[in-house]
Amino acid sequence: MSKPRSIDRDKVLDAAEEIVDKSGAAALTIDAVAKAIGISKGGVQSCFGTKQGLVNAMLERWGHRYDACLEKAAGVSLDDLSSIDKISHHIHITADEQALIARAACHLSVLLEAKELREWIKRWHYERLAELDTTTPEGRNARIAYFATEGAFVLRYFGLADLSDQAWQDTFNDIAGLMGRQAT
Repeated sequence: MSKPRSIDRDKVLDAAEEIVDKSGAAALTIDAVAKAIGISKGGVQSCFGTKQGLVNAMLERWGHRYDACLEKAAGVSLDDLSSIDKISHHIHITADEQALIARAACHLSVLLEAKELREWIKRWHYERLAELDTTTPEGRNARIAYFATEGAFVLRYFGLADLSDQAWQDTFNDIAGLMGRQAT
């Protein structure tokens, strides 16, 4: 009897992100992912259960990668960062992130899925804003910078605005300037 072939979860998640990138969130199905990586539909289901489980895994993986990127950019643990520093680094990460497509794929997929997954995204954003002291000019500027960062991300990566690389960098320099910093 042969040993069952193991399925690489990261390859499955990569394929799911690529499907959303190339064909849109509505094209993300268990069957499409299975075909993309040459495994059975049951193989994908054995890893994630349902499409909602697959999308949740995409979110979780992206969240862990984001946190690691934030810690690397800051050079300290997330617990050691102030709310202002977290937003400042978020601006820089978003400006420089080459793989924002994973984030866009997650966001698009979540919008078509269950309310519980939308709650994950809402909670993620809430956590970035909740600690800000918006009674101070610095806190209010950080909140505006965060909203501007997210707006630029949505417009560019959901294909709602064509921004050249230079316009993207200029935009993020302006956003970082709200906090008295430079993005690049």
